[in-house]
Amino acid sequence: MELALSSPLFPSNATRGVNKIKPYSSMLIASQKLSTQKSFPCVAAVATQAAQTVELEVESKKHELLRAIQDTGRGLVTTDDQRSFIEEALVSVEGYNMGAPIDLVKLDGTWRLQYTSASDVLILLEAAERLPFFQVGQIFQKFECKDQTNGGVIRNVVRWSIPPLLEEQEGATLLVSAKFSVVSVRNIYLQFEEINVQDIKISEELQALIAPAILPRSFLSLQILQYLRTFKAQIPVRDPGRQSVGGLYYLSYLDANMLLGRAVGGGVFVFTKAQPLK
Repeated sequence: MELALSSPLFPSNATRGVNKIKPYSSMLIASQKLSTQKSFPCVAAVATQAAQTVELEVESKKHELLRAIQDTGRGLVTTDDQRSFIEEALVSVEGYNMGAPIDLVKLDGTWRLQYTSASDVLILLEAAERLPFFQVGQIFQKFECKDQTNGGVIRNVVRWSIPPLLEEQEGATLLVSAKFSVVSVRNIYLQFEEINVQDIKISEELQALIAPAILPRSFLSLQILQYLRTFKAQIPVRDPGRQSVGGLYYLSYLDANMLLGRAVGGGVFVFTKAQPLK
């Protein structure tokens, strides 16, 4: 209920106007609302500042990890002290993402290998180091799972070459394909399907040997060149009547530009986001 108060200057029956004052209870409620409204921006600002602080901390830890692995030849050349320091840096980054469910949308895409301690990959790198006629270029993991809810396809891509027969570093591609399913919050199970050797890029020297530029290219020489360029070998990774070879893979950290993984049974992996592969 609102009360009309009169005064000598403004009688209650005057036509010039009436002053109306809200009761104390209404004023108190309005004050509380205003106080609450003012507190919300403060809480939001504090939360935003805290999130920014955590983000800066994560980026700093990621930078330390990348700096620790930069002179290791993707893991081929490491000392005991380096491996220990790298493990500490890995754990520091993993702590910020621990327990969060796998985001398949973020996981989807191409990831470039920066470091690993997995023996099956290090064997390739060591062979390239020891054999002058064998090269290993970039190594990728390509996930195809953006529109999936519980899994997808993973392709391990290894660029390699045998100079001077093939182009430097990327003369051919080794492709190991697998299906994967999410089996827990951070674990995926891989079922390997097949191994492909494809994308053969023969060197100019070999092309000149097969079909010399100073001579007319015969039908046979052109057929040989075409065959080499389109060559593709497929090797199924399974036994007849049995389930394909598989294994667990723990995704210990994932954000928009870094992926950390641990193969159950041994081996860590550090990947950074790369441009999409064809």
